[in-house]
Parts: sequence; C-alpha cells; structure tokens
Amino acid sequence: MTQTHLSIDFSGSDVASRRAAAISAFLATARHLVPDPEQARPEQLQAVARELEALGLRHELFPHGQFPVSPANPAQVYRLSEDAGGRYALYLSAGLPGKAQPPHDHTTWAIIAGVSGVERNVFFARGKTDDPLRDTLAAGHTADVGRGSSVVLSPTDVHTIELVGEQPGLHLHFYGRGLDRMPGRVVFEGLEGGSFRTFGPPKSIRHALVAPAALRQALADGEEIAVLDVREAGVFAHRHILFAAPAPAWRLEQLIDRLVPRRGTRIVLVDGDGSLAHDAAAKLVRLGWPNVSVLDGGTDGWEATGLEIFSGTNVPTKAFGEVIEHEKHTPWITSEQLQAHVERGDNIVVVDSRTPEEFAAFSLPFAHSLPGAELVYRIGGIAPDPETLVVVNCAGRTRSIVGAQTLIDAGIPNRVVSLRNGTMDWLLTGRKLAHGRRTPLPEPTAAQLATARERAADVARRAGVQAIAGAELARFEAEAGERTLYRFDVRTREEYQAGHLPGWRWAPGGQLVQATDEYAATRGARIVLADWDGVRAQTTGAWLAQLGWEVFTHVPPALAPLETGAEPVRVLSSHAPAPQLSPQQAQSLLAEGRATVFDVDSRPAFERQHIAGARFAVPDRLPAFVQTLADTQTVVLSSPDGTLARSVAAELAARTGRDVRSIVGGTAAWVAAGLPVGQGDADVLTGDDDQWYSPYAHRDLALRDAGFQAYLDWELGLVAQLEREGFTGIRLLPAAA
Repeated sequence: MTQTHLSIDFSGSDVASRRAAAISAFLATARHLVPDPEQARPEQLQAVARELEALGLRHELFPHGQFPVSPANPAQVYRLSEDAGGRYALYLSAGLPGKAQPPHDHTTWAIIAGVSGVERNVFFARGKTDDPLRDTLAAGHTADVGRGSSVVLSPTDVHTIELVGEQPGLHLHFYGRGLDRMPGRVVFEGLEGGSFRTFGPPKSIRHALVAPAALRQALADGEEIAVLDVREAGVFAHRHILFAAPAPAWRLEQLIDRLVPRRGTRIVLVDGDGSLAHDAAAKLVRLGWPNVSVLDGGTDGWEATGLEIFSGTNVPTKAFGEVIEHEKHTPWITSEQLQAHVERGDNIVVVDSRTPEEFAAFSLPFAHSLPGAELVYRIGGIAPDPETLVVVNCAGRTRSIVGAQTLIDAGIPNRVVSLRNGTMDWLLTGRKLAHGRRTPLPEPTAAQLATARERAADVARRAGVQAIAGAELARFEAEAGERTLYRFDVRTREEYQAGHLPGWRWAPGGQLVQATDEYAATRGARIVLADWDGVRAQTTGAWLAQLGWEVFTHVPPALAPLETGAEPVRVLSSHAPAPQLSPQQAQSLLAEGRATVFDVDSRPAFERQHIAGARFAVPDRLPAFVQTLADTQTVVLSSPDGTLARSVAAELAARTGRDVRSIVGGTAAWVAAGLPVGQGDADVLTGDDDQWYSPYAHRDLALRDAGFQAYLDWELGLVAQLEREGFTGIRLLPAAA
C-alpha cells in the first residue's frame, strides 16, 4: 500500500547544520560575485565583504564552545569551507585578547569580517632596498574589525593583526586560496621591515568541535547524522562509540560517496583522541561535505565523560541479536543436542545463514547454505515437511538468532531453533567442520513462493515497512538532496549482476542487516529495497525497521531498464594524482635497489600473496615508515587491484613531498605478469590495525578456543551494555495475532 509522506527538510536544526547552510548560501553568492578568484576586482570583493559581514552578524552560528581557545592554546584557526582546488577558503580565526601576528602578506586577496571581539589591522607600505632579502615597511592606516564591519586586502597588502580589548575574538577570514596554497607569502622580522621569509600555513587548522554530551543528544534527536570513526578498522574495533561507522581517513575517497551519499548530511568525525579527525575533516570539506564537526577529545573524551564504549565490529546488529534472544526468548539447542539429532537420523534440517563465501570457508558437514535474506524465500524447498526441525546456525550467535527468529516471526509451521553459539561451540566441544562445501539454493515452487509472500508481507506490515510505487520513489529521488536515500538490491550476487535497476547498490539482505554500518552510515535516512519477488526485500526490511530505520520496498516495473555486472564504485580525488608504474617498471626499480614497496589494503590478502619484498602497512601509518627511508628511495605502493594504492600514493606524496608511485592494476597485475611473489606475515608492520581478526584465524587451537570464549562472552554482555547506553532505536516486532 502506498502512503503519502510530507516532505521534510532534513538539513538539520542544530547549530552546525544551520551554520553549514548559511556558509553554503554565502559561498554561492561569493562565487556569483567573484566567478574567477584569480581575477577578482576590488568592487567585486567589496560586495563579497558586505555578505561576509552579514554572515558574521549571525553570531549564534559560531558559539565559542565549538571554536574554543584557552590560555594553553590562545589562538586557533578553524576551517569552515574550501573547495577541492583550495579556492574560496573560509576560516574562523579564534583568539584571546592580545593575539597578534607580525607583518605579513597573503599573495591572494583576503576579506576579514567580525563575529565577536575587535581585530585591529595595521597596513604597511612596502619599499625595496638594495638587499633583495630586506624591505622597508612604513605604517599606514588602521582598521578595527568588529561585529558588523570588515576589511578587504589585496594580494600585495602587508598588515598586522592584533586582538584588542578584553573580549575573546572570532573573525571570519575569507581567501581566494587556502592557507596551504600560498607558498610565496612572507612575514617580516619587525614593524619597520627588514629581513623577510616565506612561511607555511598554521601547524594545526582545526574544525568545529562537538562535545560528547551534545553528540549523544544528536544521536537521539531524529534528524540525520553520520558518525564516522576515521581510524583504521582494526583500531576502531578495540574501542568505539556504538553508532559510529568505520570510515578510515585514508580510505575516504573510496568510501564516503557510498556511506554518506548526501553532501549536506550532518557528519561528526571521531578518532581516539582528536589527533586524526581534523585531517579527515579537511579532506571531507574539500571533497564537498560541508557540514563536518569533530568530537571533542575523540573516543577518549567520550569515555572520560562516563559514556559507554563498545568493542567489536557491526556492534549495533550484534547487540540487536542479543536483544532479540533476551526479549523474545528465541529457542536454541546445543551442539550436543544437534549431534544427537543427526546421529539418530531425526527429521531435521540445518541451514547456515552466513554468506556463501563464508559457508565455503567452513561449515557444519550436514548444513545447507541459506543466507539470511533467503530463509523465508527458500525454506520451503529445503524443509517442505512441517514436522522437520529447522536449526539455524552461523559462526557465532547473531545470524543464528536473527535467522531463527526470522522464520518464527514469519510463521512457518516447523519448529525452529538456533544453534547456540554456532560453529564456535561446535569446535569448542571437540567437533570438526567441513571446508570447501557449496550447496545449491533451491528455487521455490509457485505454491511455496505464494506462501512465502504471505508470510513476508505480514512480517513487513507488522514492522512498519511501507511499499511505494514509482511516483513516490521518484519523489524520494528528487528529495535526495535534502533527505538521504539509500537504494539497495538484496538478492544474490548472481541475480544482481544479471540485471539490476540503474544506480542501485548490491547489499545481500542478510549482510545488510548484519553489517548495516558498512552500507549506510547516515542514521535517520530513508532506505528503499527493490522487491523483485515479494519476499526477500520484505523480510530484510522488517529487520531494518526493527533496528530503527525508515524502510520502504519498491516493486520494479516489468519493463524497467536494467544494468548488468558488478556495482560500480566511484573513487573521489582529494590530491593531485601521483605517477603510476607498470609492474615491469616497478620490478626494475626494485631490482636496482632504488625503490621500497608497501602493500596498503588488506593484511589477509597480503598474507595470501604479495609482491616479493613488499611490506604491509595501513595507510595512516605510512608517513612514519617513509621517514626512515633514504631520500633517494622511490616509494612504491600496491593494493590488490591498485585502486586504494593510487589514492594513498597521491596523499602520501602531498604530505611528505617524497617520490611516491603506485602500480597500475596492483598486485593482481603483478601476478598476471608472472613476477615474483611472496606469502606470509613476516613483513606485516602494523599488526591488526587494518581489521578485526576472527579467532578462527588462529592456527594455535588453544588461542583459537580462548578467542571463541572471549567473543561469546562479549556478545552475551552486549545487552547490559545497551542498557547502560540508553537510546538504541531498537523496536522489536510485536507478536503475530
């Protein structure tokens, strides 16, 4: 049934969102008034100055708490906006009374407008001397910039600034080029001039801060928000905020467009202590996401205020599974009971709700592969007898519980249980798993499909999932600039690649529920699922709705145009590209001892196969390793397909000034060229920083079993953690009538 929804502006009512909207409006006007910042005329800049004054008058948008200074840090520059080319750069300069800068120029035009406090500008006439490294300065006019006033500087103007009076100062500084794009600007040794030198941008350009208490409130206010933890995924897994999504800073060019597709989304970046997030914020601002703040103090600051810290991966869903079992008393059996059923030859079917790839890696010897979204759709082909006991298992707990409860909520006539603690318990109790198995997915008969549709529709209705027709989908798509829209196809990989709606992402239903934070980082967004069969989108949507999402299903038109193949991934650029090498060119440099190669993507992939002599390091630790290399060494980067290595090479070259290159096609191209490879973890430099490692990876059985037990204890403890956390957004499905 299609329902009509009122259009809601989800650009945000909080201060950060209102500030971002006001800045965006100012910049649109500034670009109109000055279409070419390199050829700006004085009258154009004066017109922009009036607009900047008006922005400064909205002092409520710039609270001191979000742009703090202190006696320990009496002056700070905060980036508000800057385009990808470093133009139209807007900053907020914050300082305590007495903050001052010696005579300097900018090499580009500048406009300063007041928000609070008074910034005194003294202008100087610059004269030449016989010494090319010494000029004279003569003080000229003075301009005090306070609230409602401004001053315009030409590229050659020399001035000093000083905060006068007793009030801390906040001033908007608008430049034709960013502070790190002014390599020729100079500073003088004194007010009379003398020697001068070029100088770089401030050592630390920060971004607006949000306090832990304010972020906690924002997570429950119902408006869109994306909390992104910019540490590498393995570091993130040790300690993080419940609703933070992993988005490593050096991988943002690959991730951000999919995780947070709406540019105006309110984003809060988190790291461990606040040291990494500001660099990531600069990147996002330049890539076109203007509403970015940084959690004050990072995860450490969050914990210091007494708020809950979680460990692990995909925690919201894993906690959800525990809540389901705790609240709905999902039935389970033990490994001993399951083996007894099997040995007696009882009427029993075991279905594994993980992905086919996980199932092939290891499985119970007698299980069928039936990923979570396929359970209601295909269970009739595996267990047609209503007297058959259906056991759902996974590697641990979550997908066993969610899968079993899916079938129970759908009302299948069979008795359904989960395997308590999954294959972990199977191994802990001395049993063995099979490897390399693949079982076919049965296609439902017409009668089975009709029954499955009825069951799925009932579950979706009770969960509040709404079906929308083409007109409402078109409206959602038209509103995607003000309300985030995720469109997912939840069928199997093979079905998706055979033909899917243009622009729709692939997210197999079970994994979309299991790892929602890896697909959709914007809380409060709309999710639309393509409903090809009347079952899989409905059951997936029901679980997402219970996790707190607003979910819709859409039946594609019979003659809809389709795309084939894998989902395309758009990679953004935040730095000028670094040179690339063919595998053969890279091999020549390595053979001559003139290069060092690093693999930067996935430690498991590296351990399976890598370029001979390569070392593995996560991207954000590369600068430290590169510093130890001789200046003559070329830094060569690789990743499995070369995509991440190309982005990382550009950033590493920009940060270090080193000769950094990536290999076209990455390790796959190297292997295809027949060049030497290595295996193993001997050259892993960054431990488990890149991802959380499953206890299954341990070769030592004692370590494996200890890891299993620690993991299971952790999962069982999540319910208590959620109670301490407070708001979770979880709303479980009411029982069927």
